[in-house]
This record gives sequence, structure tokens and C-alpha cells, in this order.
Amino acid sequence: MTTLRAGEIARMTGVSADTVRYYERRGLLPRVPRAANGYRKYPESAVRRVIVVRRALDAGFSIRELSQVLRERDAGGAPCRQVLAIGRDRLGDLERRITELIALRNDLRALLKDWEARVGRLGRNERAGLLDSLAEGPAPARARLPPAGRQK
Repeated sequence: MTTLRAGEIARMTGVSADTVRYYERRGLLPRVPRAANGYRKYPESAVRRVIVVRRALDAGFSIRELSQVLRERDAGGAPCRQVLAIGRDRLGDLERRITELIALRNDLRALLKDWEARVGRLGRNERAGLLDSLAEGPAPARARLPPAGRQK
């Protein structure tokens, strides 16, 4: 049986070697033996498992949820209904998030239109009080957006 080191799996799957080791610690990859030099010896099947994990995480599964279902599956169980339920929950979460983002977009459009009008009426060195105008009228939709430049 061919074995792979974490770095080899990382190169094949587009994650870091630290991520591969983290997945093992969190139960997303089964614990593997170590070679005499201390390197972990993963089976070739770990490549496919890492790809499955990445795609499940991208689909909204949490590490905890994924760890539970993989542990059950590895023990011979059939967590298919649980996986389906998690997928349905993530879809509902996503649909709610889309609704919030659409409301936020519409509020921001209206706010920018107001700000553009305020700025258009300004003299050369006058302030429009754009940020202060946020205290006037209804609050915009509250969707939590990640800070600019950050990815999840």
C-alpha cells in the first residue's frame, strides 16, 4: 500500500500540510501511524477524503458536524439522513442570508442616492454630514458582512 505524507496530500488537494494535520486532529481524517522519522503515513484514500471535507465545508457544514458524520460513517454507520438534514439546514441559512443581503443592498442603494444628492448641493468646502445622516430615519438592514479583504 502506498502512503503519502501530509505535504504530498496538501499539494494534491490545494490545502496546506497544517490543514491536513488539523483535519486529522479534528477527526475529519482518521488517525494514521507515523514512520520512524515521525512523518504521518496517510493512505492514498486520504486525498479523496480531504477533497470531500473541503467541499462539505464549502457547502456550509461545520467541522463539528462533519466530524460527527464521518466518525459515524467510518464506524460502519449510515449517516445519510443526518447529512441530508444538515444540507437542508444550510440551504435554509443561505436563503435567509440572501434575503438579508438583498435588503441590505436595497438600503445601501437608497442611502447612496441620498448621499449623492446631499453632496451635489454642497459648496466647495462644505460638509454633507453623510455619516451623521445615518442617525436620521430608519436603520439599514443588518446583514453581517465580513471585513473588506477577508475571506472565510
